This record gives sequence, C-alpha cells and structure tokens, in this order.
Amino acid sequence: MPTSFSQLVQLCQRLEGTQKRKEKMRLLGDFLLSLHEGEIAPAVYLLLGTIFSTQDPRTLDVSWKSLQEVGAGVKPASTGSASDGLTVLEVHQIFSEVAKASGKGSRKEKGELLEKLFNRASREEARILRKIIFGEMRHGVGEGMMLKALSEAGDVDHQLVERAQMFTGDLGELARIALTQGGVGLVKISLHLFHPVQPMLAQLGEDFSSLIAEHQGKTALEYKLDGARVQIHKGGKEVRIFSRHLKEVTESIPEITTQIHKEIQAKEAIFDGEVIATNSQGKPLPFQELMRRFRRVHKVELSMKEVPVRLFLFDLLYMNGRSLIDLSYKERWKCLKEISPEDLLVPRIITGEISEAKSFLKEATISGHEGLMAKSLESPYTPGARGKRWFKIKPAETLDLVIVAADWGSGRREGWLSNYHLACRDSETGEYWVIGKTFKGLTDEEFIQMTKDLQNLKISETPYTVSVKPQIVVEIAYNEIQRSPKYESGFALRFARFTRIREDKTPREADTLTRLKDLYQRQFQYKGRIE
Repeated sequence: MPTSFSQLVQLCQRLEGTQKRKEKMRLLGDFLLSLHEGEIAPAVYLLLGTIFSTQDPRTLDVSWKSLQEVGAGVKPASTGSASDGLTVLEVHQIFSEVAKASGKGSRKEKGELLEKLFNRASREEARILRKIIFGEMRHGVGEGMMLKALSEAGDVDHQLVERAQMFTGDLGELARIALTQGGVGLVKISLHLFHPVQPMLAQLGEDFSSLIAEHQGKTALEYKLDGARVQIHKGGKEVRIFSRHLKEVTESIPEITTQIHKEIQAKEAIFDGEVIATNSQGKPLPFQELMRRFRRVHKVELSMKEVPVRLFLFDLLYMNGRSLIDLSYKERWKCLKEISPEDLLVPRIITGEISEAKSFLKEATISGHEGLMAKSLESPYTPGARGKRWFKIKPAETLDLVIVAADWGSGRREGWLSNYHLACRDSETGEYWVIGKTFKGLTDEEFIQMTKDLQNLKISETPYTVSVKPQIVVEIAYNEIQRSPKYESGFALRFARFTRIREDKTPREADTLTRLKDLYQRQFQYKGRIE
C-alpha cells in the first residue's frame, strides 16, 4: 500500500507536540522504516520542507500571494479531517509538475495545479502543505537530526552516514541507500568525476596566535578572495564547473573551461578554487559584479568583455582515477603544483610567525581581497564540514545570517521593506532564531531590489511587518554579541550593519546558533563580565 500523505502529516503533528529529542528520533525512525523504497527520498524532502534535493535546480516559484489567489489559505469547515486519498508520492509529483511549469501561462498552470492539490487536502494537510512550500516546517527536525535518525533506523555507524552525506549532498538519496542497503551501500559512496561534492568549510579565526597553536606551530596562509567558490571537474576533453551550491555554471564562464583545457597537465582532475571579477588593470571587482556573470547564460561573449574573470586554484580533490581527499593538505598542494601553472595558484605562505602572518594579511587586503585562509598542513579534505582545520581571518567580525522578516520603512525609506530581521540557524532542528534587526549598509538601489525579492518570498504579513521564507543570506558586521531578553534566541547583535548580500550562499550555510554562543563566550577571554 502506498504511504498516504495523511501519515506524513500525523508524523509532523507528533513531532510538533514533543520537545524530547529521543522521542522525535523514535517517531522519525518508525516512519522512515515504514516507507517503500521509492517513497523514501520524496518523504525526506517533504519532511524537511525542501521538496527537492539541494542539488536539484528546480524551484516551485510560488509566492504567498499566489497561494491566496488559488484559495489555499482557507479550508472550508466541511472539509473534515480526511483527504481525497493523497499519497506522499502524489504530493511530490504534483510539486514536480508545479516546478516544471515555465514560460507564458505558467502562473496560471501553477495555480491550477495547486488549487487541485489543496482542494483534495484536509484542513491539517493544507496547513502542512503551506509549511512545505515555504520551507517553514518548524517541527524541530533539521538535517542534523535526520542524519542521526537514519543512522539509528538503518542500524549503521553515524560517522559512515555523515561521510556518505559529504559525497552525495542529497539527503533523500542518502536515506534511500541507508535504509535499503545499510552500511554496505553507504561504503560504496565516494568521489566521482562530474558528481560535485559540498566544499570544505572554514570557521572564523579569532587571532593568529591561537590558530597557529591549533595547527601545531605552523600554518598555510592563503589569500581569501572575494569571489565565487567553484569546483572544476576535468575528464579527458570534458570540463564542467559547479558553484558552491553544486549547480552547474560551465556556460557562464567559458574562458575558465578553455583555460583548464590548455593549462592543466592531467587527464582527470577535480579542483577546488575561486573565480573573481577583475577590472582592466586586473584589480578585484566587488562580488556583486561577479554575480552578473554567473546569472548570464545568453550573450556570454558580451559579459566576458564587460566583466572579465580570473581563476585561482587552492585544492585538488581527485587526480587520474584517484581520490585525494584523505591525503593531507600538504600532499594535495604538492599534487596541485605538479599539474597547475604557478599563476593559477592562490598566493600563499607557510609560517609560524605572527608578524609574518600580519604582514601577509595586510598584503592581501591592500591587493583588494577579503583577508586570509589558514589551513592545517595535515588536514584531509572533508566535504561540507566546518572545523578547526581551516580558519578564515577577516579584519572585521561578521556573521552570515538569514532574513526571516522585514518591517516597512518610514520617512525617506517609506515604501521599502527596510528593517530586516536577522536570524541564525539551529543546525539540528533547522529552525531560525532572530538575533537582531538592521537597515544600515544598503544603497537605495539595494533597498528597492530587496523589497521586490522579499515580497516574492512572503509567507504572511501585518500592517508593519512581512514574514518571509528564509532564503536570502546576508553578511552582517557587528561590534558585540549581547545577552538579550528581547529575542527568543537570548542574544542580540550590537551595531549590526550589512557588509554584503551573500548570493553565493544558501540558508543551510548560514552561521549557527551554536557558533553564535561560542563567539559570545569568547568575548570574555580578555575582559570580565557580570552574569
């Protein structure tokens, strides 16, 4: 028997009704084990409110206003509690058809599909459908808890599950393999050409002395570039380039493809690197200029002249049939140098001297770059993981946060959504916790565009505030993290201001509540406090 959508809804209700982590895990595990193989991935996507894999370029492109127009906001009292036989697979298929609709008449087509779906749903099913559409499940289950639930339900080692997720980047497919093939299937998941993996991540470094000590007295320092992270796969005559979201961007930057063909001395390779935009003198341009290139798939030749780009390589994950990710950074860099010309490599030094590190940081910022990366010489490459093996060093403190709501402005900002509610992410539950508001740091043009973008993400509104789907990531500079009873998170940022809009990041890459708490504690390393 196919799994009914009402069963998934009942699970959501039970998850919402308990704060006990073990009970949530039990409920999740029981449900996952009850699914047929073909239902596992769709059910996982629906439960997490993603609908599709993070690697899948499809989006519903449905606004709050569109749902209201098709009558999905209110269910008649006579609807009752049972749906018209909706199944998990059927709901996912209808969402797929909504995402497929494009071009002239697509808005009407999407509306008709959604209207049929909601007309068949019970009142409670309609509530959950709206939450899925806007990624607002709020039942306390995020990617972290889902991975642990899969480990327990599939009776497989949690570290094996996490490692497999590094390579797949697709939680639905990972769930299918874990539950149907167990550890035997997960062990087979590895690095392959033209199957991009999540990039290794860094955490913010506090000072050179502590990170050098963390790296056993010597660290590799690289320029931290203000560009777009890219993963380049070369297999014979074929070259494909993927963004940090694992979306293919090969067509947008054809000159990089040509460069790889001409200059890389390896038949097969997977590189980690960065593409920056430059002016006619070769100086770095702001990140927003680069994004113009990545959005362009037509008239690319014109874009190549308007916004030239330059490639820097800083890691090698795979070479001639062999995965290198378990090798040390030192060994991977040696391999990278053997097949790449010097001018393609990111500027770097190896040092244990604080004075030399500070001079190199100054050199990087004077050259127009963001700061430095500090990498342990012995670190393996861990896709998707953030830890103390890699640090980023910036002159100012910043956090990558998600906009979850915005207030209408007044005075000169009247008519704009211009006071933004900023939130960090709970890595285990997937919930977002507001830690402040700000309108400082944006230009008028950015206010106007942000207003349009947020209205397209609207979930609900009052006369003063618009709540939005948590999708836009912004980099926020601040002076201090404070305790605050004003927000449920318990924290607030002092003097928050925009540094830039992170069009290269997804909400799941935003800074976490755990990291915020850690940064708060570190503030008291050299000063007293009253608790």
